[in-house]
Amino acid sequence: MEASKIRLTVPEGIDPSRVLGAGDCVLRALENLVRAHVVARGDSVAVSGDPDEVELVARFFEHAFREAAAGRTLSADDVSRCLAVLRDGEHDASSLRDDVLLSYRGRVIRPKTLGQKRYVDAIRSSTITFGLGPAGTGKTYLAMALAVAALKRHEVGRLILTRPVVEAGENLGFLPGTLEEKIDPYMRPLYDALFDMMDRERTDELMERGVIEIAPLAYMRGRTLSDAFVVLDEAQNTTPEQMKMFLTRLGLNSKFVITGDLSQRDLVGRRGGLADVEKILGRVDDVTFSHLERADVVRHALVGRIVEAYDAYDDAREQRAHDRKESR
Repeated sequence: MEASKIRLTVPEGIDPSRVLGAGDCVLRALENLVRAHVVARGDSVAVSGDPDEVELVARFFEHAFREAAAGRTLSADDVSRCLAVLRDGEHDASSLRDDVLLSYRGRVIRPKTLGQKRYVDAIRSSTITFGLGPAGTGKTYLAMALAVAALKRHEVGRLILTRPVVEAGENLGFLPGTLEEKIDPYMRPLYDALFDMMDRERTDELMERGVIEIAPLAYMRGRTLSDAFVVLDEAQNTTPEQMKMFLTRLGLNSKFVITGDLSQRDLVGRRGGLADVEKILGRVDDVTFSHLERADVVRHALVGRIVEAYDAYDDAREQRAHDRKESR
């Protein structure tokens, strides 16, 4: 295939450094991710290489120009996320930035990757959504942002956040204090995320009134959860019986989001509630399974590499076990 060449000019009034990033980090990231050669001099950007990739880079710079004109500077991480959206073709490159889930004290919460955007869209369109994926992909945080937004818009009357209380190598009985005090550390991540999205005083007031409830999964038994946005976190630590119990709590005008990471189970020697749930419910209407991947990790970039290293180690170990079995 014959190579293609184009030359782009940074629009007048836009600082090229906003387009190319600090220290040309955007330019370097771009060249590592596309099959094209990109050279920037002054306000001119020359692109050559595979015709499809050259067109992709041109669309990327159209997006970068719009961002720079609005006073925003792309980062190296933004490059990979933007290219993923452009390659997919399902969304416009600006769709992630424009999809504001919640604003709080000048800080905006929005999906940052294509996988997160699909997850958010699934929550909006489905009554029950499973968000499955590794640590750092924003499964719980995005669900809670949508839950708080729904509560603020009066789409639901209450917000319920729950998770199974399972010891990660420790025993609840040896912790000091009352049962409530023992359980509190397990609920703390949910409190932290909630206080990141709402004023502490307002949250405490809503919790006293029962509008916001944070409770262990065991407290859900026998209840019907109506007019509520319910988030079940750490669902990989549920049993199949607990998962069925929770799902059948669904009431009128309610939305359930179940998040989990199958690689971080604390249930030892027992089958988890997420193990077969997609086989059981995969074809049920209004139930959606959204799978987030390593590319959707939005914590420190090292988190993604850690997840990848653990996955590679587990795959190699399984392969060795398989080879030993075959050699017998």
